[in-house]
Amino acid sequence: MPPPSPQLSVPAQRPAPAQPASPDAMLIRRTMAEVGPVADKVTSYFYALLFVRHPDLRSLFPAAMDTQRDRLLKALLTAAEHIDNKPVLVEYLQNLGRGHRKYGTRAEHYPAVGECLIGSLSKYAAGVWDGEMEAAWVRAYTTISQVMIDAAAADELRAPAWWYAEVVSHDLRTSDIAVLTVRPDQPYPFLAGQYTSLETPWWPRIWRHYSFASAPRSDGLLTFHVKAVPAGWVSNALVHRARPGDIVRLGPPAGSMTVDHTTDSGLLCLGGGTGIAPIKALVEDVAEHGERRPVEVFYGARTNQDLYDIDTMLRLQQSHPWLEVRPVVDRHGLLQLPHAIREFGPWNEYDVYVSGPPGMIRSGVDALRDIGIPTDRIRHDSVEELVATGS
Repeated sequence: MPPPSPQLSVPAQRPAPAQPASPDAMLIRRTMAEVGPVADKVTSYFYALLFVRHPDLRSLFPAAMDTQRDRLLKALLTAAEHIDNKPVLVEYLQNLGRGHRKYGTRAEHYPAVGECLIGSLSKYAAGVWDGEMEAAWVRAYTTISQVMIDAAAADELRAPAWWYAEVVSHDLRTSDIAVLTVRPDQPYPFLAGQYTSLETPWWPRIWRHYSFASAPRSDGLLTFHVKAVPAGWVSNALVHRARPGDIVRLGPPAGSMTVDHTTDSGLLCLGGGTGIAPIKALVEDVAEHGERRPVEVFYGARTNQDLYDIDTMLRLQQSHPWLEVRPVVDRHGLLQLPHAIREFGPWNEYDVYVSGPPGMIRSGVDALRDIGIPTDRIRHDSVEELVATGS
């Protein structure tokens, strides 16, 4: 059961219910407080235990574990920590369960992972560990794994575990940003604003997440914006090695940053760097539905050159009078972007979409709340881990 990406989303618009923590949740959080200072040791021991006791599972993981080895454990721990927040947790775990199909994960693999999880926690939380705490973890893991198993089984009836896709165009926009268009081998259903996981032939079993840069197209083609990052194996391969004719694999679509077409609320969109990709898809989605709701896009970048897709956005603005595009260049990073919205507005009747680097999303959500936008109107896909929603 390989590591889920940190980009797997938790709907930010659904705050956790305000209620006292259950006894199991309190025991789980006590464990977390105990193992937190030695998280790296817990992670190393967990994988050592897993591969020694169950060597057949080693083939499900990438050959090089250093870039993503802790993500499976982190996902399980954070899911357990939020065991009381059922609506958000279930949706998160269903996405994980569906996503794990592409690795070859089967229902019979889950008990092995649970056994090694509890073995690792009992070793590093020995000072507080007892039968009651172990029982709480067993109950939590049973719930977590069953949701994932059920989601995978349901998904198997309607969709493949992965899609093959051929690269049909590769447009290098800057020295480190490329726009790739691929053709899936069979229909690929998704919604504008969602993302997928992608594996290259150069790094087998290492998957990274990229947003769709357009709404669904009649020709079935999919487009992604990829920025090569330092030590980013997949991103560098896609930007600097991929060429038309290469074959990649796609996982299932995921993400909740989609347009609600049952309302006529305006859209306020903050896109930083390649985070403009899903924003562009949302604009196209509104246009294709024939709506005339106002859409305000703030497009942030560190330099003018990094506004690599500004011409496309400005062409969309010329075609649609309801669309306003405002570039924001911040040479000290993208933290200024959320504050640029203070000069405009008011945004009381707008649904807000935030996409970009982790720091920009965090500061963006904070800034939006500060100016009075309710949490349930702010949409983004968490780019790090299951967050304490509503905190």
